[in-house]
Amino acid sequence: MGYFSKIYGLFNKSASGQAFQSPEHVHLNQLERRGSMRLDARKGTNALIVDDSPTIVFALKKMLESSGYNTLQALNAEQGIELARAEHPDIIFLDIVLPGMNGFTALRLLRRDPVTQPIPIIMMSSNEQATEQFFGSRIGADDFMKKPFSRLEVFARIERLLGEDLLPHRSGWDMQTAVAGRADVTG
Repeated sequence: MGYFSKIYGLFNKSASGQAFQSPEHVHLNQLERRGSMRLDARKGTNALIVDDSPTIVFALKKMLESSGYNTLQALNAEQGIELARAEHPDIIFLDIVLPGMNGFTALRLLRRDPVTQPIPIIMMSSNEQATEQFFGSRIGADDFMKKPFSRLEVFARIERLLGEDLLPHRSGWDMQTAVAGRADVTG
């Protein structure tokens, strides 16, 4: 860091005591963040977004499509389940608090259906109570995101689910697990 940048940092503090960053320093931080290798899903990965907020649907759709995903959207759980069964997406983003059927019920139905059972599902909510309930009842979701979320968080959560084929997969899921799990769900 140059002499000017050091002085700039000493004399330019915000009200919170944080030093303002010189333009040179800001640029380096952006390069470091962009320079970190992110494993992306294969182009054309299909994602289903189920959320009653058009703003959340639009934001998530824009993030995903800018990285080569194809997206489907549903504003309620019933429509989301229909789309999941018909289109077989590679990943589902499912809000917990929805009009009519809630996300927990939709998740249970998706996990009981052999067609949708293998699809990884990331639950979402801005409701603190729903968040606590989710962590208390782990009923088959593969991950959880608290709204609002950042682009970085969305892709980090997807990356954790990627298999060698660069498609999202349920961690630890295979046909034997599904058959054993079906006995638990139906029994």
